[in-house]
Amino acid sequence: MSVKRMTGKQRREQLIEIGRAVFAEKGFAAASVEEIAARAAVSKPVVYEHFGGKEGLYAVVIDRDMQALEQTITGSLASGSYRDRIERAVMALLTFIEEHPDGFQILVRDMTPGKNRTYSTLLNDIVAQVSHILGKAFEKSGYEPESAVLYGQSLVGMISGTAQWWLDVREPSKEVVASHIVNLCWNGLAHLETSPKITVGEQ
Repeated sequence: MSVKRMTGKQRREQLIEIGRAVFAEKGFAAASVEEIAARAAVSKPVVYEHFGGKEGLYAVVIDRDMQALEQTITGSLASGSYRDRIERAVMALLTFIEEHPDGFQILVRDMTPGKNRTYSTLLNDIVAQVSHILGKAFEKSGYEPESAVLYGQSLVGMISGTAQWWLDVREPSKEVVASHIVNLCWNGLAHLETSPKITVGEQ
């Protein structure tokens, strides 16, 4: 009985998944076309045919994961109360890490050869969005809107740093981690809730 061959599209997707795993495990420099091809049970020319080399495959992996993360974070900030937006953004980031650990590891630990789009630039874009949201909130509350950028940078930095820590430890659960991040973001150290929880999605 003959084994059904993969279509070109199926093979490309397989190589992207395997490439992502190898890059996450070894980093860009130590990863090789030989190992990627071996794991996919194909010859090296097949990898070159689809991506032109290791750099091309790596760029596709980065672009896909960057777009996916950007869309989920941007979407979570689009509407709702200020607290709801924070909760959704934190949960979106942690869920992305949970579902795409290899992709997130590559984004935060490696640089992209020859590319301007990096995790740092994504964070800068998110800071701009959060600062805009905070600026409107500050105006309504009588605070100086000019300070919104400082607060936006602080919030995004805290959330991103905690998310990178959670990538390695994976405990407690993302819901618990998110509830404590939001507790600190929303209430501050002087007014922490004793038993925080995520409220988005509750009836």
